[in-house]
Amino acid sequence: MHLHYEEAGQGSAVVLLHGGGPGASGLSNFGRNLPTFAEQFRTLVVDQPGYGKSDKPQVRGNYFTFAADALAALLDELGIGRVHLVGNSLGGGTAVRFALNNPGRAGRLVLMGPGGLSLNVFAPDPTEGVKRLAEFGAPPGPSREKMAAFLRTLVFDQRLVTEEMIEERFTAACDPEALRAMASMGASFFDPDSYEDGLLWREAHRLRNRVLLIWGREDRVNPVDGALVALKMIRRAQLHVFGGCGHWVQLEKFDEFNRLAISFLEGDGP
Repeated sequence: MHLHYEEAGQGSAVVLLHGGGPGASGLSNFGRNLPTFAEQFRTLVVDQPGYGKSDKPQVRGNYFTFAADALAALLDELGIGRVHLVGNSLGGGTAVRFALNNPGRAGRLVLMGPGGLSLNVFAPDPTEGVKRLAEFGAPPGPSREKMAAFLRTLVFDQRLVTEEMIEERFTAACDPEALRAMASMGASFFDPDSYEDGLLWREAHRLRNRVLLIWGREDRVNPVDGALVALKMIRRAQLHVFGGCGHWVQLEKFDEFNRLAISFLEGDGP
């Protein structure tokens, strides 16, 4: 499977893994952050399977495992043994599964509202953001209005959702291959043979990595109470919550996020 990636910088390797909304890609989530991270690290922004310019095959098993295996193969191809991982939402879930399945290859983890690891203790399921995500491809099919409604659940500052962003994401999401890939990804979390692989919170106690959990207080996709179980279960975890911030911490709190994440990744010790 071909995974597309953008790369910049030198030094220790850091992989940035995007979220899973319709029309998402590595650069749509982390394009602005890449130059800043590249000042300190060899930084790879990867399009996960089914997204961006990467291949869009039928998902086998649970998506987190499918994507983590694809990432491991890419790193093998590039000759990269050990990486730090930064994951937003779906990308956070992929990062956690990669670390669980490849403990010798994963360094520090920065996880922003991570899928699978987030367990809503007080907030109802499905959340507003997840409902809007599911509605995008539902009959009578995608629409620009549905895309706008979904994107607006991702941010606290609604000014960040521009007409250009809506159009770019809608165009990418409506590609027939992308629609099939999104449906396959979603179905993988309900497959009775593998859905338990997506319940990462049940395995969080096995993580020995240093983990920085980052949340927006106003996250409407994976609400902040979802951090509590992970914070309790992960031995070397810490939690930072930004007020006035939704699901896209890396964009809404751009400078603060960059400083916080880079300082954490540069820390001493494994």
